Amino acid sequence: MKDKIQEEIIEEFAIFDEWLDKYDYLIELSQTLPAIAEEHRNDKYIIRGCQSRVWVDAKMEEGKVYYSADSDAIITKGIIALLIRVMNGRSAQEIVDMELYFIDAIGLSENLSPTRSNGLVAMIKQMKMYALAYASQA
Repeated sequence: MKDKIQEEIIEEFAIFDEWLDKYDYLIELSQTLPAIAEEHRNDKYIIRGCQSRVWVDAKMEEGKVYYSADSDAIITKGIIALLIRVMNGRSAQEIVDMELYFIDAIGLSENLSPTRSNGLVAMIKQMKMYALAYASQA
């Protein structure tokens, strides 16, 4: 099933032919990420398996999951901004079941270094774990 937000992201990235331009766009996107609360910038919220430091938090409001995050690496921050854009404001179960096909469609996985790729997998896993925890409470 096509997902509207993932389709929008695929279209946005289709504009760029070169990967350097896509990286520049990721850097731009990093500036759209709302800041994570200072009390969440600690080891409890850090994602293991990322080369750079990434903090992610999630909250449940009216049956929907909302994420906040930050990173000390600008490209990683752009990637997490994309993940949040796709997952935010959905039910926990929707997030758990979600196939993030935009990652391959925009060529992200094949153009990341192995360590960044591992980090991407770790970020997705952590975000889905938050959703799973909320889903099991429902």
